[in-house]
Amino acid sequence: MCERVFRPLAHPLVLALARLRVPPPVVVVAAGAAGIAAAVELGRGSLVVAALLVQVKTLLDNADGQLARLTGRTSSFGRYLDSEMDFLVNAALFAGLGWTTGHVTLAVAGFVALTSVLSLNFNAERLARGAAATPDDGGRPTAALRRIYAVVYAPQDRLAEALVVRRPALTSPRSVSLLANLGMSTQLATFGVLLALGHPLAFAWLALAQVAAIAVALLPRRIPRQQEEPA
Repeated sequence: MCERVFRPLAHPLVLALARLRVPPPVVVVAAGAAGIAAAVELGRGSLVVAALLVQVKTLLDNADGQLARLTGRTSSFGRYLDSEMDFLVNAALFAGLGWTTGHVTLAVAGFVALTSVLSLNFNAERLARGAAATPDDGGRPTAALRRIYAVVYAPQDRLAEALVVRRPALTSPRSVSLLANLGMSTQLATFGVLLALGHPLAFAWLALAQVAAIAVALLPRRIPRQQEEPA
């Protein structure tokens, strides 16, 4: 969804933002605002409006990185801000889901499941490249965001690293490619469709199903015992 749909759709917007010299972090904040607005509308029961706002959030989410690369303004500050804004929006969306459906426990479980899938997606690709989880450059604002990252994301990164040690195949090109299809753009596009169809709670079940499928795929496989040849 990211490569085939949202990045191409975001490209004309990126060109316009570049001409206007809009800083990439402003686009990150705008994406977060659209996501929070979607959560509010979801909590109010306005499912179609929430679905549209979720797609606006995803479109802007695909624009900020393109804009940063096009204008040469990539930064650790923008990366931390983007990650933490995504976490905040996801938490708000599942809070809205729990509020509007009354299934709070399922909504919390869905949030934890989605966070786990996105974390594994990010870390499998990162570890395959051999990249660091937390860049050290930047000034005081970046340092503040890095401290938040250390609380929210660093435990997830360590867990993913421990999992990769046990299952090195997670960083294979095939695994990274498969996990990439469970990224944020695909997840929120699916959520938007389910919202528009009037079945928002199905997204929580879908997130749990993804965790179950990944867990099954990571189970150690039994190697059949070779039968002894007769003497």
